[in-house]
Amino acid sequence: MTTPTKLPVSMTVNGRAVTGYVEPRTLLAHFIREQAGLTGTHVGCDSSSCGCCVVLMDGAPVKSCTVFAPMAEGHSIQTVEGLAQGGQLHPIQQAFSDQHGLQCGYCTPGMMMTSLALLSRNPDPTEHEIREGLSGNLCRCTGYNNIVKAVQQAAGAMSAGESAAADD
Repeated sequence: MTTPTKLPVSMTVNGRAVTGYVEPRTLLAHFIREQAGLTGTHVGCDSSSCGCCVVLMDGAPVKSCTVFAPMAEGHSIQTVEGLAQGGQLHPIQQAFSDQHGLQCGYCTPGMMMTSLALLSRNPDPTEHEIREGLSGNLCRCTGYNNIVKAVQQAAGAMSAGESAAADD
């Protein structure tokens, strides 16, 4: 029996270079948790059904349980830990807190990252567009109403922040 060959993998995670050696079948979710030491990315189903593991790869949402770590070589990855800046919660994090868009919190990182991608594509989504945008993420606790309210609040806060930055 042969030992699997380990491959060198290097990527940027939340603005920081992360390198390691992995078996070719190592999932990006496991690389992020084990090599980068960032445990906010959750693995819920291992079948791409739940969305708990969503991260942004070069700004696009991906289910990190379906991406092999070597496929992310040279890419930029953003996880939920990369949202807050300078001790300030990101508007999405603040909105999820304000609107009680979480209960157990297991789906929350994936919901937040999917919401960020949605708002970057559509800064003023309708309720229907939010629900459609989050349709690949499952939550078994909240019933989604507060999550939708959180995304609406974040959209307003992010638009207001962009307007304020443009005025400076």
